[in-house]
Amino acid sequence: MFEKLLNVTRADISTVRSVIKTNEKLREIFFEKGAITKRELDENTDFSELFWSIPNAREWRIYDHCAVITRLYAIYENFVESLIRDWILLLPDIFPCYSDLAEQVRSKHQLGVAQLLQELKRKKSRFNHLSVESIVRGLYFGFTAGEGKYDLVPDAFLLHDQNLRKEALGKLFTDAGISNSWNWVKNHRDVRNFVKEVIADENTVEGELNELISYRNDAAHGAAIDNWLGSDRLLYFCELVEVLCNALAELTTYSVVERKKSIGKVKQIGKVTRWFEKAKATRAKIQDAILSVGTTLFLVSETKYWCNVVKVESIKILEEGKEIEKNSVEITNERELGLKFNAEAKKDLLIYIELSPFT
Repeated sequence: MFEKLLNVTRADISTVRSVIKTNEKLREIFFEKGAITKRELDENTDFSELFWSIPNAREWRIYDHCAVITRLYAIYENFVESLIRDWILLLPDIFPCYSDLAEQVRSKHQLGVAQLLQELKRKKSRFNHLSVESIVRGLYFGFTAGEGKYDLVPDAFLLHDQNLRKEALGKLFTDAGISNSWNWVKNHRDVRNFVKEVIADENTVEGELNELISYRNDAAHGAAIDNWLGSDRLLYFCELVEVLCNALAELTTYSVVERKKSIGKVKQIGKVTRWFEKAKATRAKIQDAILSVGTTLFLVSETKYWCNVVKVESIKILEEGKEIEKNSVEITNERELGLKFNAEAKKDLLIYIELSPFT
């Protein structure tokens, strides 16, 4: 559901990782004893030119520290704001009437509209892409259209001036209608694995995020950098940002699924009964559904803090004692299928499908 945004974010983080590793390797080549000889420099013009243009090792590491930390925080903040923006744009489809929105969401929208109107009075406003009409239209139709269509301007929900630590992050999501965001984050499987395997339970994810933001603030505000981070620690922060983004994307997907369940736009069709780690495939009990290769499904478990969007890659069904691969199946009474998805699954995950508007 938010896979495009996640893919862009993952690609950005991958680029940061590549830069960290490339610079570290270059330092090994040029600064470690015996890594490169004078003869090799004399014989290789490109090496020689590069050698005489590289910065001082200490200053180079400080630059890497500042550049990586600043970039990673920007990736994280941009992801959060883009995710909330996409969520806000979905709300009129899953809350057909403005009055269906939670009171806090409506209050935040109304306050945000007032703030945006004030912002437009500034000569150099970052909201110049908006017009008075586009800002107030959603509010007007929300109050006057009854059951009619309204829209929300996402910028009204993104007016904040705090770093996105736990509290500020939680407020952004709560004001947009997604509660208990940090509880989901800290219990998400990727985050728990990061805390256990990567930082060996020496800190919490909240503590790691606070450190990233503190380093970012020092780097952005020109503070003297005496204790720069090495490549391993910078790579840890790459993983931190990635797992945070994964967790928040799944939380938002879960919020969409829960709302669509309540208005009859998605339904549960089954449950994963077995997960085969080596084959990356499942056994699942399915009922009352038509499935095809390429069908999009939701795998959900609130207790496991899991909600991802998957596509069916293969279907196997038992017929006359043999497992037969099918391109599509229609199941009425409950039946066990072999299903392979384009993503990881686990036992006991509930399987949901989005209903056609004509269903």
